[in-house]
Amino acid sequence: MTQVLAPERRTPPPALGRSNDRLWHLAFGGLLAITLIAFTLWSFDFVGRDAPRMVLVTTVIFGAFMAFNIGGNDVANAFGTSVGAGTLTMKQALLIAAVFEVSGALLAGGDVTDTVKSGIVDLSGVAINPMDFAFIMMAALLGAALWLLVATRMGWPVSTTHAIIGGIIGASLTIGFVTGTGGLSMVQWSEVGQIAISWVLSPALGGLAAFFIYGLIKKYVLGNALSHTLKPHMLSAVAPAEGSVDAQIDSATTGSDVTGAGTGAIGTHSALQRWVPLIAAAGAIIITAMLLFKGLTNLDMSVSTVGGVLVMAMIGVAVWLAVFVFAKTLRKQTVPRATYILFSWMQVFTASAFAFSHGSNDIANAVGPFAAVLDVLRTDSINAEATVPFAAMLTCGFALIVGLWFIGRKVIATVGTNLTEIHPASGFAAELAAAGIVMAASVSGLPVSSTHILIGAIIGVGLVNRSANWKLMKPIALAWVITLPAAAAIGSIGVLVLRTLMG
Repeated sequence: MTQVLAPERRTPPPALGRSNDRLWHLAFGGLLAITLIAFTLWSFDFVGRDAPRMVLVTTVIFGAFMAFNIGGNDVANAFGTSVGAGTLTMKQALLIAAVFEVSGALLAGGDVTDTVKSGIVDLSGVAINPMDFAFIMMAALLGAALWLLVATRMGWPVSTTHAIIGGIIGASLTIGFVTGTGGLSMVQWSEVGQIAISWVLSPALGGLAAFFIYGLIKKYVLGNALSHTLKPHMLSAVAPAEGSVDAQIDSATTGSDVTGAGTGAIGTHSALQRWVPLIAAAGAIIITAMLLFKGLTNLDMSVSTVGGVLVMAMIGVAVWLAVFVFAKTLRKQTVPRATYILFSWMQVFTASAFAFSHGSNDIANAVGPFAAVLDVLRTDSINAEATVPFAAMLTCGFALIVGLWFIGRKVIATVGTNLTEIHPASGFAAELAAAGIVMAASVSGLPVSSTHILIGAIIGVGLVNRSANWKLMKPIALAWVITLPAAAAIGSIGVLVLRTLMG
């Protein structure tokens, strides 16, 4: 009677302070310092010589600080499954994030941004002073960033969008009450209610989608034994030595009524060639739809519905053919190793696309208020929209990557190892489920959070394997609820301090 090996414990991502990482620390720290100095000097001319220098310099620091913490929390959350599965190392994830996050921000981040994020606070009918408006945005950046820093240090993946909205609400209400220009009616409370709904709706939808997708992958591709034994070390050799872990895995999967026989068995490799290209094609279609309907929404691209469907179909067919040919080249590999390789490549693809979409959208949580303050300093007025300078987008993009490197490891550990055991197939399923729900929600207008969706998807994968860490999920869920009021409280205090010191 064969025995299925229990999943081994995965080592969490390494902590900072290792000697071989010191050059990386210095390089990223130096990059951020040089970027901030260069942008500050550039911004003096952009806003004009008459603008208050202290307000400008403080705004640059707060904006970069917010982007830094978005990188440490939101970007780390997006790459947690890839690092946790062993598909990517921390440095590889950093490289991919640098390319796709910054590219998404620069190419599709938008040339203009709403000065009040999501219309959550109505200032159109309030006679507010332009500098008070600037203080509101500065305090919102500070409030959101400080709360994100706390959550990141605790390893809690939270919504950066909810954090910046909370900061704006707290600072706006405080200015309204202090100056007598507004009160509770300034806040669109129905929008706050939509945020509350997202605390439940987002993880529920992500969990259901991942449970369904990974359940199908496990049933038709992996099988019970294989799904619990895929590990990075399987790539270490072409053929398993007698008595090795690979050989034990092959022995454990031999005779499985789900995936067929072990090493090199025609039935098992035929299953990979039959199902994995179809899964990859479906994933490519979903990812393409997410990019078309969400990731590229800020570009001046007029793609009709028929055109979009044709683009998705062409990409789906191309991916199906490429993965089918790739799967055939792996017939000499062991079944576990072939499966690991296939899903590793697919997971890198989904993580890259998710990073591009994230960079094109969520960078606005830092850039939006940042650009709004620059616009006030430049025009001495409050405008409905503010121009986003390329230099500001680039500065925030660099700060985002630096934040991922310095403080992102705890969130990566939470997402990639602590909520449930992740391997490339389950990580791919979670990322694909999250991408699909984000895309569907964007089209239908459902109030969801991409962070909460991905966490729900990881829990969905854990439910399939009966290994979800509900004990850890409790403080994370509590952090979701606390995010908005915590950022609001810090923003409220911050705007009073800023107004007192600089007003």
